[in-house]
Amino acid sequence: MLTKMLSSDKRPIGIFDSGVGGLSILKELRKQAPAENIVYFADSRYFPYGTRSVPEIRKRAFAVTHQLLKADAKLIVVACNTASAAALDDLRNVFDVPFIGIVPPVKPSVTKSLSKKIAILATSGTLEGDLYRDVVAKNGSDVVISNIVSEDLITLVETGELQSPLLSQMIQKVLGKEISNGVDTVVLGCTHYELISEAIENQFPNVNVCGASAAVARQTCAVIKENQCGKLDDQVGMVRFFTSHDQDHFMAIILKLGFAESYD
Repeated sequence: MLTKMLSSDKRPIGIFDSGVGGLSILKELRKQAPAENIVYFADSRYFPYGTRSVPEIRKRAFAVTHQLLKADAKLIVVACNTASAAALDDLRNVFDVPFIGIVPPVKPSVTKSLSKKIAILATSGTLEGDLYRDVVAKNGSDVVISNIVSEDLITLVETGELQSPLLSQMIQKVLGKEISNGVDTVVLGCTHYELISEAIENQFPNVNVCGASAAVARQTCAVIKENQCGKLDDQVGMVRFFTSHDQDHFMAIILKLGFAESYD
């Protein structure tokens, strides 16, 4: 009896965000699925999504999806909490490829919190979305939740200034009061914040910091397996970067963040 052999699908995984935040998911995918090709689209001309209206974010999500499909993406990771909240269901209803979204990891943060006081660091677009409300309704009844918005901190990350002394000052300004009031767990509800998770941990060593990038990468790998569309060789995949704004400027930023030197 002949066994049907799976063919290797070399089409890339598509990832998009309003800027550099989705690089946190890209980094995890490179660990978990190093053979996969990836195409990353930063919608930098419209950064940040968090201050834009739902219809505008949805419009951009559709426009970027078209670009990723032109690049032959076999599935698409919406690497932005705000875009997931605004457009994920519509994208799934319209396009015939799998979509993986992201939502603040409230459930694991509740488990980790001893004080039962957690802070959600996210954009207003995420915090006002149905995805977030559903997650809190299902998992947040036993904790006190502080919702925190800091577009300034997101902008600092977007410029790649992670070594700036302003970073620690801003982290203290944004989180210090809540942590002094008993918050022992910080949920990173924006992928930009995941790029500074280590800085937050260093500044507040007794606080749990919960991000979702590793879980999103695991889910992406599960979807690839379910759809039998994995790249089955052992050769390390390629990563291509695109942006809706200035390509040279964007490449300079991701080089500053330590990504571009590894991916051509």
